[in-house]
Amino acid sequence: MTETATTVRRTAPGGSELPLTEAYDTALLDLDGVVYAGPHAIEYAVESLDAARGSGMRLAYVTNNASRPPRVVAEHLTELGVPAEPADVINSAQAAARVLAEKLPAGSKVLVVGGLGLEEALAERGLVTVRTLAEEPLAVVQGFDASVGWPQLAEASYAVQAGLPWVASNTDVTVPTARGIAPGNGMLVAAVRAATGVEPEVAGKPLPPMHRETVLRTGAKRPLVVGDRLDTDIEGAFNGGVDSLLVFTGVTTPAQLLAAPAEHRPTYLAADLRGLLTAHAAVTAATGGGFGCGGFVAVAQDGVLRLEGDGADRWDGLRALCAAAWTALDADGEPVDGRKALAELGF
Repeated sequence: MTETATTVRRTAPGGSELPLTEAYDTALLDLDGVVYAGPHAIEYAVESLDAARGSGMRLAYVTNNASRPPRVVAEHLTELGVPAEPADVINSAQAAARVLAEKLPAGSKVLVVGGLGLEEALAERGLVTVRTLAEEPLAVVQGFDASVGWPQLAEASYAVQAGLPWVASNTDVTVPTARGIAPGNGMLVAAVRAATGVEPEVAGKPLPPMHRETVLRTGAKRPLVVGDRLDTDIEGAFNGGVDSLLVFTGVTTPAQLLAAPAEHRPTYLAADLRGLLTAHAAVTAATGGGFGCGGFVAVAQDGVLRLEGDGADRWDGLRALCAAAWTALDADGEPVDGRKALAELGF
């Protein structure tokens, strides 16, 4: 039996007696930090996704990165050994384009601050890309692209100051790359916000337009969101009322997970995408107010997490620690200190 997304406030990671590939019909996978980092596949991603596909699970790739069109992303995935078609890729540019198409007449001009991904998404919705305010756009759309610099940000600022509607594909502060963590679209959006004092309408994860776009394009009945970010992937799943799997191949650390508020708590957690292929141990209540999982028992006492037991899988230890930490956080309103317990698990 697998827990469902009907839990409003999660106080412990969920358990599944079935491998997640059998419990869910569609994996909605983030890309950066989950499947690849820059030009390289993340370890275990290719073989795990091949096994998931072989089990009958549909794979869809859902990304806040608006820089590349779905066809380019699909080609990159295929080159990495993950066969994909353009229809398998859903990005925040598509969600932003749908938001704009619902506001503007067909054929309207939109000032684009971003790359080819935004241009093609707008064209799909019958909207026309322009690059300057002098071309008389009716709205502004902004998404990540490595080419965006001061001239583009200034042009967006002038347009927003002139009163044009402003839609941001996403506001991720960082983006994983092959060399490390780099500034994301959120930092570029912040520059325009600081210059204008205006807040954009955001289309990407974790907000509803992205979830709606994903559901419309995949038709998933029992989806599982898979991501590496608490504030986009996991919160997006929470907002959409669907289950989620957090993997630790991107930006989130175990320490950050222990301090997660309710909307940032995943249903499942795993080191990497191999977590799709396995059952997940359930957390149970233990004596003395603790929580047990896989031979570990975690207790929060006087603001500190304590871990006991000798389980074989350190991720079960992290599951138990999450239950103790989240329960204490909900009760006291303050995060507990889990540094020693995490160190004991090798995190």
